[in-house]
Amino acid sequence: MLSGEKILITGPAGQIAFPIAEFLAKENDVWGIARFEDPETRARVDAAGVTTRVCDLADRDYSDLPQDFTYLLHLAAYQGNSDDFDYAMTVNAEAAGFLMEHCKNAKAALVMSTSSVYRPNDDPFHAFLEEDAIGGGESPWAPTYAASKMAQEAVVRQQARALGLPTIIARMNASYGPNGGLPAFHLDAMRAGHLEIPARWDPSPYSPIFQDDINEQVEPLLAAATVPATIVNWGGDEIVSIQEWIPYLAELTGIDAKVVTKVLPGSHRGMISDPVKRMSLTGPCRIGWKEGFKRVVEQR
Repeated sequence: MLSGEKILITGPAGQIAFPIAEFLAKENDVWGIARFEDPETRARVDAAGVTTRVCDLADRDYSDLPQDFTYLLHLAAYQGNSDDFDYAMTVNAEAAGFLMEHCKNAKAALVMSTSSVYRPNDDPFHAFLEEDAIGGGESPWAPTYAASKMAQEAVVRQQARALGLPTIIARMNASYGPNGGLPAFHLDAMRAGHLEIPARWDPSPYSPIFQDDINEQVEPLLAAATVPATIVNWGGDEIVSIQEWIPYLAELTGIDAKVVTKVLPGSHRGMISDPVKRMSLTGPCRIGWKEGFKRVVEQR
């Protein structure tokens, strides 16, 4: 675990970022920036020991932030359901570059990307390698997301070299925990009485990674940051499909739910991240998927 560092985290109220911020604030001076439109959300982040500042990434105004951060964790992202590509590029791509420029004297930067950047493969059990082709995937619920995250990766790669800032780009895959994630949202739906859980394909496999493992892997991933930037998949070690985890959630909760296939043309048939490179940097995950799901059921 990092200690004695001054760390800037973007989007600290988010599903993944809040538990990371809370975890790191135990031993570090953690700052968090977001729009914080909900005062209760900001209060929750403050209560976790994080120094908060209001900042809209689309505005490029970081005047309220110091420049002596030792690490940058850029986790915030725009995932709107509109077709406003200009705004998505501004927030997801341009802002990443400006943040890196602001933190150019840091020891390292971790920028979170997404497995959605990979070009879809007809084999649902294809495990995407970091070197695989990108582009062409669609997320109907967030039409600008994949394209703007590819643009982000390009900007971040250029800035890492221009600034000499060691950087790692981590392509997240199916994060989950008591604070949220796809399995947690399925659990919420089941508890709310929605007994038909949609899946975009059959099978629909992922590489789920539990939040505790995410928290603990931040330090070794930052240690692996380089110039030029390192790109790594950030998913779990196990392959689990929605068709497997819904029956397991039903077993844990006693709620008789089932999976209903609702094909979304253009979307990924499978979303499996090859974990070999990440494991060489972080070691294996500690929390198996069944244990992680139990914790979500108990704590959410």
